[in-house]
Amino acid sequence: MIPPKGKPIKRHKAIQPLSREHHQSLLLCWNIRKGIEKGIEPQRIKNYTDWFWENQLEEHFKIEEKYVFPVLGAENDLVKQALEEHEHLASLFLQKNEIALTLEKIQNDLEGHIRFEERVLFNKIQEVASTEELQHIQEHHEKEISCGLWEDEFWE
Repeated sequence: MIPPKGKPIKRHKAIQPLSREHHQSLLLCWNIRKGIEKGIEPQRIKNYTDWFWENQLEEHFKIEEKYVFPVLGAENDLVKQALEEHEHLASLFLQKNEIALTLEKIQNDLEGHIRFEERVLFNKIQEVASTEELQHIQEHHEKEISCGLWEDEFWE
């Protein structure tokens, strides 16, 4: 079930760090969009996305895949979709050619992926997860991943 737009989603505390990391990724998307709008050199934006991938998003994906998605199982259609999107996004972040086009794809596809996880996948996981499964997630990811601050705030 998808909650009504504008209504905040109540997250179990085990999943809250992942949701806060999603917020950081949405800020990444916003920053990419601002950089593109301002005509910032694509390689300068790519340097930022590379740093974000290496210091936050890659590990975030691994945690979801290892501790969160197993709640629903590998054969679940929502999990299959999330895994396909992770693979697609990883390939975009690692792309070295057509940087301007790739940045637009990262911005659009990552934002869509986060909305899917927050509005659909995580709601389903919260709905079916046992207390033990939620505790397992929390034990392995109590504090959100923080990649620090990027010194070149081209979006300002």
